[in-house]
Amino acid sequence: MIIEAEALIVAVRAHGEHGAVIRALTPAHGLQPGYVRGGRSRALRPVLSPGNVVALSLRARTETQLAAATAELVHSRAPLLAEPLPAAAIDWLCALTAATLPEGHPYPAVHDALAAMLDAVEHAPSARGWAPAIWRFEALLLAELGYGLAGGGLEPDDRDPAGDAIARHLLPGRRGVILAARDRLRTRLARAGAGG
Repeated sequence: MIIEAEALIVAVRAHGEHGAVIRALTPAHGLQPGYVRGGRSRALRPVLSPGNVVALSLRARTETQLAAATAELVHSRAPLLAEPLPAAAIDWLCALTAATLPEGHPYPAVHDALAAMLDAVEHAPSARGWAPAIWRFEALLLAELGYGLAGGGLEPDDRDPAGDAIARHLLPGRRGVILAARDRLRTRLARAGAGG
């Protein structure tokens, strides 16, 4: 298996002393895992940051083997991770995507929506410009995975149908850490007066 594609880094986990296992979302090949040799090095850590766009190369002998990966930076969003509100948005969007999409299945609408969301977080002058779209992204992800929301569920409210559906259908048994990222985002949006 050989895959060469532009991809969004959605998760990075340390592996061994120097390596990292990444999960990257591509338009045509879906969510792809790979092992990056030296992924924890000073040179590669900023490249493998969630939200970044990379030129990804994956190589494996079989479809079931974890691919060896290389990633070259195309666009960095690492500076946003120093700002609490954009960092919380990137953390939630990437964690949700990495935790819920099955590997190797293309979801071009999810890829395009995630890329657009990350661009909006980066370029909008305030969270008011992108906060409502976060909840639409959640609804899209639920729909793409076969769990539509009655009544749309596009805006968070006291009932929070999207949050309930994500917890119940997409994250059973893995709610704690991942939904904590959503709670942080909602709290920071509320403090900023951008909804949440």
